[in-house]
Amino acid sequence: MKIKYLLLIATICVAISSCKILSPKEYRSLVAQRDSLSTRTGNLEEELSRLQNDTSRLHRKIADLNSQIADLRSNNSTLNSNLDATASKANQLAADLRKREARLKEVEEILKKRDEATNALKNKLQQALLGFQANGLTVDIRNGKVYVSLTDKLLFPSGSIVIDDKGKEALKQLAAVLNKEPDINMAVEGHTDDKKVKNLGQIKDNWDLSVLRATSVTRYLTEVEMIDPHRLTATGKGEFQPIDASNTDEARTKNRRIEIVLTPKLDELYNLITK
Repeated sequence: MKIKYLLLIATICVAISSCKILSPKEYRSLVAQRDSLSTRTGNLEEELSRLQNDTSRLHRKIADLNSQIADLRSNNSTLNSNLDATASKANQLAADLRKREARLKEVEEILKKRDEATNALKNKLQQALLGFQANGLTVDIRNGKVYVSLTDKLLFPSGSIVIDDKGKEALKQLAAVLNKEPDINMAVEGHTDDKKVKNLGQIKDNWDLSVLRATSVTRYLTEVEMIDPHRLTATGKGEFQPIDASNTDEARTKNRRIEIVLTPKLDELYNLITK
C-alpha cells in the first residue's frame, strides 16, 4: 500500500510541477497509468511475499537435508568401522582355518602311516602265527591297534598260570616278529570267564588268575625272548571284559584268554597334538 500512495503522490507532483492544466482525456490517461502501476506493484508485492516464503521453506529443507547428510556420514563412518572390523575378523578366521587345515592334513598323514604300519604288522603276525590259528589264536585290528588273542587252552593247563610248551612256541613266534618292530608297544591283558575260582591255592579269585597269567606271559617274553621290558605292561581284567556275554560253555571258552595289544608309538602324533 505504501508503494501505491507514493506513486499517487509522485503523479500529482508531476502534474502540479508542470503547471499545465490537463484535459479530461489526459487526466484519465494518467489515472490509468497510475492504476496499471498500482496493479503491477501489487503483483510484485505478492511475488515478493511468495518468494520470501519459498526461500524460507527451501532454507528449512536445505537444513534438513544437511542434517540428513551429516547423519548419513556418521552412519557411513560407523558402517565402515564395522566393515573394517568384520573384514579383519574374517581374515583372522581364514588364517586360523588355513592353519587348522594344514594341521589336520599332518594328523591325517600320520594316522594314515599308523594304519598302514598296523595293517602291515597284522599281516606279518598272521603269517608268523598261521600254525596256531586253529588252536584259538586270532589277530585283528581294533581302534588302530593290533590284538593278538590267545585262548587259555593254547597257553596254560586248566587252572594254571604256568605256560605249557605249546604256548611257549606260539609266544616265540610272536616275539620273533615283535623284536623286529622296536616302535611297537605291547600291553598283555589277562581275561577270565565268570566262574568263581576254587581250590587254586595262592589264586584267590579271577582277578588274581587274570593278573598272574598276564605277568607269566610278560615274564616269558622279556626274560626268555628278550623283548625290551620297557615296551610291555601287564594287566588283569578279570571277568569284566568278555568277548561273548552269553551264559554258555562256548562263550566262557572265548572269554578265557590272553590278549596282547600292540600299539604303534605315536610320538609324532603326540607332538602335533601338543603344539
